Amino acid sequence: MKVLVPVKRVVDYNVKVRVKSDGTGVDIANVKMSMNPFDEIAVEEAVRLKEKGVVTEVVAVSCGVAQCQETLRTAMAIGADRGILVECADELQPLAVAKLLKALVDQEQPGLVILGKQAIDDDCNQTGQMLAALADLPQATFASKVEVSADAAVVTREVDGGLETVRVSLPAVVTTDLRLNEPRYVTLPNIMKAKKKPLTTVKPADLGVDVAPRIKTLKVSEPPKRGAGVKVADVAALVEKLKNEAKVI
Repeated sequence: MKVLVPVKRVVDYNVKVRVKSDGTGVDIANVKMSMNPFDEIAVEEAVRLKEKGVVTEVVAVSCGVAQCQETLRTAMAIGADRGILVECADELQPLAVAKLLKALVDQEQPGLVILGKQAIDDDCNQTGQMLAALADLPQATFASKVEVSADAAVVTREVDGGLETVRVSLPAVVTTDLRLNEPRYVTLPNIMKAKKKPLTTVKPADLGVDVAPRIKTLKVSEPPKRGAGVKVADVAALVEKLKNEAKVI
């Protein structure tokens, strides 16, 4: 079985982002970039399935600028067998990415697509669901446990009331949640081996996909600064402030 794992290049989660002075977006100049943490979990899960003998090949895919090759090399250092970069300098919104992935699904015919439930830069949580709809595949989102057999996957997913277990026939789309696994530490020997693994570059036009943005960002602004806390003398003063100032009761 072949597994397709889309990975996204995002601002590293340890970096405090700053909004551009003109409000057009986030300043990413000279900022550390890394693989989206949820996608890293997806790569780890795909590699674990390969180590169990359920999966024969893990293919990492990234859509974006040329520097996304670094993200793919990281995925291959974790254990992916090869990488595909859909190189595009334009802004790629979730629908465009889903269309590109759908074209690659048609091309590669994977038995399973595993990707992060959302990216930490836009928090859209849309690509996996859109891909499942476009490719007409069953989906299991927010997976905290995945068990794969020859023709089906049993996925435990996190819902508001607790856990829900679903069974989907393969091929299928699975999006990973934070508690699915803990990605392994990438060692230097594996980083060196990843440099020799095959990486193919294609353009959106090669896949016959129109990636023109459908949504326009009007303005990006930082959230208002949180006000300083105050001490109150007693419970009555606390209730008075909650009622008249905060207006929450």
